[in-house]
Amino acid sequence: MARQRLGQHFLADIDWREQIARAIGVSLHSSLHSEPALAESYCWIEVGAGHGEMTEHLASTGAPIYAVEFDAQLANRLQKLAKKIPNLTVVQGDILETDLAALAAGRRIRLYGNLPYYITSPILHHFFLFADRVDEIHIVIQEEVADRLAAKPKNKEYGYLSVVTQLYTRPEIVLRIPRNAFSPPPEVDSALVTLRLPGDRAKLHLRDELAFLDFVKLCFSQKRKTLVNNLRSLANPSRIREVLAAQKLRPDARAEQLTVVQFATIHAALADAI
Repeated sequence: MARQRLGQHFLADIDWREQIARAIGVSLHSSLHSEPALAESYCWIEVGAGHGEMTEHLASTGAPIYAVEFDAQLANRLQKLAKKIPNLTVVQGDILETDLAALAAGRRIRLYGNLPYYITSPILHHFFLFADRVDEIHIVIQEEVADRLAAKPKNKEYGYLSVVTQLYTRPEIVLRIPRNAFSPPPEVDSALVTLRLPGDRAKLHLRDELAFLDFVKLCFSQKRKTLVNNLRSLANPSRIREVLAAQKLRPDARAEQLTVVQFATIHAALADAI
């Protein structure tokens, strides 16, 4: 049975499992699996493996798969599956406390997870800590959050989470999944999002990523206010207007109008002024 406090909604529909597996290249019925040598160069880390709904698909690639499951009872059940699948290792624990690089042991990382809706953002931030080791991330999440990850500037869904995601990855909404594909069905529809790395970060060469993310958060702190107002604690309004003008932005520009590159340029200019 699903535990509501853990946000568990299991992907019960077999057809949707197959669609997802084909979309991310791990279908049991696919002929596109990696060559053995390539399979040894990377691993899959599955987040919230549940009853193993997608685990066998991932394991069929031949690559090592680490199934991370917080629920001890489910982890024990997955151990039975591991006895049948030699490249499967079950890890009982919290993904937010898991060192993905240590788990991968030198291999490149591919991630898959059916993420609890209430903890999607913290999990993504944790993934991004290992961005230099990760090639791709495939996650089933709340449709509304998926739209935010992929949103472009001047779109109402565009916000801090959009910028962070696009800094590290190139997001794509691959499938939209109805709520009745899950057991128990959630109250909202879901989507499969693929995040390919690297994102804009590769061309920006940020001096201090954490400082940059704090800056972006400040820019979005009050979405109805202009950047000049939101950034008053950082610099004189006249200096902020000068920097905006250099980017051909109006003095009343707001955060939702800026691309990731523009955020980085403005941050660098204001940091130099400070």
